[in-house]
Amino acid sequence: MMRWLVPLLMLLTALPVAAKERPDSRIQIEAAMEDSAEGWNRGDLDAFLAIYSNDPGITFTGSKGVERGLGPIRARYVKNYPDQFGPGERPKRTALSFRFEEFQLIGRTHAHLVARWTLTPAAGGAAMTGMTSLLFRREAKGWKIVADHSS
Repeated sequence: MMRWLVPLLMLLTALPVAAKERPDSRIQIEAAMEDSAEGWNRGDLDAFLAIYSNDPGITFTGSKGVERGLGPIRARYVKNYPDQFGPGERPKRTALSFRFEEFQLIGRTHAHLVARWTLTPAAGGAAMTGMTSLLFRREAKGWKIVADHSS
């Protein structure tokens, strides 16, 4: 009986910490996502990408394949969204927003977020929408994306 008491007590004392950490982690990640969207909406690529880890092993997976590292991910956004991040007037700029669908804390250092993204043209017209599945890692500078699958 005694050999089960110590593990049981450890489990019971860990539950309040895990329960408290989950909402805080979710709030932090969703706030970082909103900050990233604000960067997109201003046409500020650095602010938009600040949510990504600088780890060279990070990935972005989309319909055209996998990009590895922040440099290739940055180049992908510049190439695919010149009206959002290009120089000068940008009449085709879009506004990015997210609807958060699912959140799962994976231990203390990782989290998985599923969200619906919407790009609304500033000049009017039909919005584009899709899904994103993001793996976050807790780093010294906060929660950062280490794997992004968007479609």
